[in-house]
Amino acid sequence: MKKTDVCPCAFFFFLSCFLFYSPSFGQHNPYQLTPTLQQAYAAVFKLKVSSAKALLQQEKNAGPQKAFAVYAEDYIDMVTLLVSDEKRLFEQLAPNEEARLDYLDDLPADSPYQRLYQAEIRLHWAFIKLKFGKEVSACWDIIRAYRLLEENAKKYPDFISTYKSLGMLHVLIGSAPQNYQWVTKLLGLRGNIPQGMREIKTIIQKDPLFGPEARLVELLLQAYILTYAEPQNTALLAFVNEKEDNLLLHFFGTTISMKDGRGEQALKLLNQRPIGRDYLEFPFLEYLKGEILLQKGQYDEARTQFKRFLTRYKGQNYLKDTHMKLFLSHWLDGQENLATAYLDRVPAVGTSYVEADKFAEKFAKSFRKKEVSGQQKALMKARLAFDGGYLPEAALALKPFSESFFTTQYDKAEFHYRWGRILQRQNQADASITHYERAIALSQPQGLYFGATSALQLGYMYLAKGNRAKAIDHFTQALTYPKHEYKNSVDNKARAALTLMGVE
Repeated sequence: MKKTDVCPCAFFFFLSCFLFYSPSFGQHNPYQLTPTLQQAYAAVFKLKVSSAKALLQQEKNAGPQKAFAVYAEDYIDMVTLLVSDEKRLFEQLAPNEEARLDYLDDLPADSPYQRLYQAEIRLHWAFIKLKFGKEVSACWDIIRAYRLLEENAKKYPDFISTYKSLGMLHVLIGSAPQNYQWVTKLLGLRGNIPQGMREIKTIIQKDPLFGPEARLVELLLQAYILTYAEPQNTALLAFVNEKEDNLLLHFFGTTISMKDGRGEQALKLLNQRPIGRDYLEFPFLEYLKGEILLQKGQYDEARTQFKRFLTRYKGQNYLKDTHMKLFLSHWLDGQENLATAYLDRVPAVGTSYVEADKFAEKFAKSFRKKEVSGQQKALMKARLAFDGGYLPEAALALKPFSESFFTTQYDKAEFHYRWGRILQRQNQADASITHYERAIALSQPQGLYFGATSALQLGYMYLAKGNRAKAIDHFTQALTYPKHEYKNSVDNKARAALTLMGVE
């Protein structure tokens, strides 16, 4: 239920560059950006895929194929695959990557467009492949994309459109955990978070066409890698409200809001999203609404949304997680006899690529082994309510209990971690620190993830207090926990915080 993976890697899947630079190539310029192509791009960015396809066909009928049209077609494939998550469609469209790269390779190389489009197409397919479990191939695409963008920056340093994706990669590589940094250095991948954010800011300030995408990149990096606070949230709401007909922005606005524990804000954005046949079918939005309703304790309504999602969805991710949440909607409502059938299906459905599905699989296994008792109902209610930002309800779920009520080390550690999070969000710092420290002590013998997440939060709290030494100690401590359910997200945040503090 932790929203670090609502959208695994999804926030950079949809980002792209569209450019104005036009070198002289005689009568036919393969890099020309026509008004029709700009309209096609605008349609894809709103998830109006049918309109975009029609505009691209209109462009093809008007004359020779242009590089931007190939790029826009690839953009359509990307959003379609990432929204549908359909394996059959992935296998059908996958050959398009090499075909498009071959086309670009045959074009004149004395233009920054060639390397830019090649890099962007590789990034598109890298993130698609990550979603479909093709990690090795995805990593090679990312490496090649990075090298193409770096080459572009060296040859054409004033061609600023290169820096949006390059800036994003600089931030992501710069936040890589310490144990991966030797790999990035070996491969020649250089990360630098401040530099990357400056590069993105340059696009926002100087490029009126690509400024909106750069604004989205900046917000997503703040939410998923760096820190997200009221200034960023105000900017997010203003951005979405400016683009009322943009379904993509409503989706990202919803997921960022959910990740930051703003359930009511997320629900409002979902309910205000544009609808109609013009937009790409997006059943995952039903899942998100079910998630928020589950956090609110509205179990019947949550079940309706989850079942609607399962009916419409043809993908492979979040199936285990959805069945577990259907289980929770009955179990937490005192309907154990209806709950178990959903949990029994968890091992048989979907994949285990995203963190939510991994957790669901682990939870189902623990429940079958009778390692999950009725004592965990209070912890689960507190967890769900907190994740949605419903702090009074989260505190109410825990108030009748103390550590001694729980029998396992795992439950005791979670009890203190949940209290720590609630009190931290309620600005009760000293009380929160006491619970986090106890969660760490209880977690260390078994390497429980509550210790890692508690250490991360203590790092943020001591940094805010101006206690640099303690902040470094706790961010470093968060990185030391072995493999756990949320290791990638915790390690990325801890490493990013240390990097920004100047700690290598």
